[in-house]
Amino acid sequence: MKKSIAIDMDDTVADTLQRHLTWYKNEFGITLSKEMLRGKKIYDVVLKEHVNRVRSFPHHPDFFRDLNVIENAAEVIFELSKDYEIYFASAAMEYPSSFNAKYDWLKHNFPFINEMNFIFCGYKGMLNCDYLIDDSSRHIDTFSGQGYLFTSEKNINETSYQRINNWLEAKEIFVGS
Repeated sequence: MKKSIAIDMDDTVADTLQRHLTWYKNEFGITLSKEMLRGKKIYDVVLKEHVNRVRSFPHHPDFFRDLNVIENAAEVIFELSKDYEIYFASAAMEYPSSFNAKYDWLKHNFPFINEMNFIFCGYKGMLNCDYLIDDSSRHIDTFSGQGYLFTSEKNINETSYQRINNWLEAKEIFVGS
């Protein structure tokens, strides 16, 4: 029986931060870079009067459509799928309007993963997998298997977790060179 890996979507395989930055620039004419967010969430960096609007972006039905895939994610996950049962686990309950867009995005970018392995939840502590790769430490904290914090701008200063910095490093951990 194959071991299982649950993989988060947002900012782990899908570049939602870049979508935030693009929509922020389009709406307010202000350019922010990923480097400006190191150790912070976007809500900590945008102008105070823009926070509520930026928080509303993920509730728009198109926010999660056509996101860029994080570099090397598709190729590495394809390789991992040969030896592991792969699940995508997204805390989509925070943005219920995202279900269709996330489902479509996963089907388009990861057609080799059965859609029965797409898990839309709120609490990832209920996952019964061997491993979890996620950019949010709160999900790692409640997960009973081995969790790996996928490096993103917002979590760069967190030091209490085993990390995966990019998908080539994930390949090294799970498959070897």
